[in-house]
Amino acid sequence: MSAATNFRLDLTRRPRRMRRTASLRALAQETDLHPHNLIQPVFVIDGDGAPEPIESMPGISRMTIPQLIEEARALLGLGIPAIALFPKLDASLKSDDGREALNPDTLVLRAIRALKAELPEMAVITDLALDPYTTHGHDGLYDVSCGDLANDATVEVLAEMAVLAAEAGVDLVAPSDMMDGRVGAIREALDGNGFDKTGIMAYSAKFASAFYGPFRDAVGSAGSAGTHHLDKRTYQLNPGNRREALMEAALDEAEGADILMVKPAGPYLDIIREVREETELPLAAYQVSGEYAQIMAAAERGWLDLERCRDESLLAIRRAGADMILTYFAKDFALGSR
Repeated sequence: MSAATNFRLDLTRRPRRMRRTASLRALAQETDLHPHNLIQPVFVIDGDGAPEPIESMPGISRMTIPQLIEEARALLGLGIPAIALFPKLDASLKSDDGREALNPDTLVLRAIRALKAELPEMAVITDLALDPYTTHGHDGLYDVSCGDLANDATVEVLAEMAVLAAEAGVDLVAPSDMMDGRVGAIREALDGNGFDKTGIMAYSAKFASAFYGPFRDAVGSAGSAGTHHLDKRTYQLNPGNRREALMEAALDEAEGADILMVKPAGPYLDIIREVREETELPLAAYQVSGEYAQIMAAAERGWLDLERCRDESLLAIRRAGADMILTYFAKDFALGSR
């Protein structure tokens, strides 16, 4: 049948009019994505060797501090304003109580000092959690007597870590542990030590997700624990709980968080949208290692168009309401958008 017929629908509104050309589509686009919306997570190691590729995260490597500085310089040049630091420590530095986290000269603090000395305009974010430092791979102090994390004792350590990071010059501390009350305790510790300008990016709705496996490879917490499948359900959120996520976000805001975060991002777009509607604070979302890895793996097999799926996944997170996205695609997206 020919497309040219005399039949015409009696329509006043034809939405396709605004999709007819690239220029019209650009005028009507509701959500934009730019490099300045993105934060690049980076993994730092000690030594002076070559970067260490992370097998489960193609294209991502652990870097020494000098390599990290050059990477940060390149990211700034691409318009990416911030990096999130994650250390991978030698196994000899790990312990049941994660005491290396309170070493004033520990790897991540040296990295912060070096970055701020060379690139003061780069915003540096560092996690507050004990999983890179513990032999058991959990995010806090493990109480063997009850088989769970000790909430208040962990918070005390996190507050000390926050002060050390602030002394090193970090812009934002990011408690990712999901202990009760940690944002308020960290804010009090920072303010009490004269670091009222240091911000808190709170992992407010961090779910007990199956998408974290490659990250645990990257920081070595999986190797410490002997498994990718650490059970963190006593402190991370139940993936089935929406109202609990909103409660956690409200608590973090009340305790003094400067930025709220939802993690993971893609499987929790509904939570991003609901948190966005409940707060006026800036909202971050973390497109986690498993989200990155599944897109990369499918693209390597020719099943997906890498660039289009990458950009669509990030745009969806922005559309849901995230002001900023932590993503391993940040640099590649910025290169592709030039």
